[in-house]
Amino acid sequence: MTPERSRRIRNIVVWGMAISILLPAAYGFIEKLMLFVLAVRRDLIGGFTIVPVVIYLIVTAGMICLLIWAVKHGMFRDVEKPKFDMLQRESELDTRDGRAWSDSV
Repeated sequence: MTPERSRRIRNIVVWGMAISILLPAAYGFIEKLMLFVLAVRRDLIGGFTIVPVVIYLIVTAGMICLLIWAVKHGMFRDVEKPKFDMLQRESELDTRDGRAWSDSV
């Protein structure tokens, strides 16, 4: 199997799983939100809960924006790279200072 075909199959599987999980979750969330709005309209006592729900929705929207920003900037492409960069930097600092912290462990 060629790398291009393997990558294509992986993308199809990932997108298929994402859609199969996110669509029912989004449907359930929207249905519950609509039921909540209808309950608030019918009953004045339930109206006090609208502020926390709106705050949660605003915070969730902010988190989704951060997730989209991180994906667009490639922060999930190579998640191991920062670890190796840190270890490389630590090794360079150790050799520059003439001490090896790994020897004392």
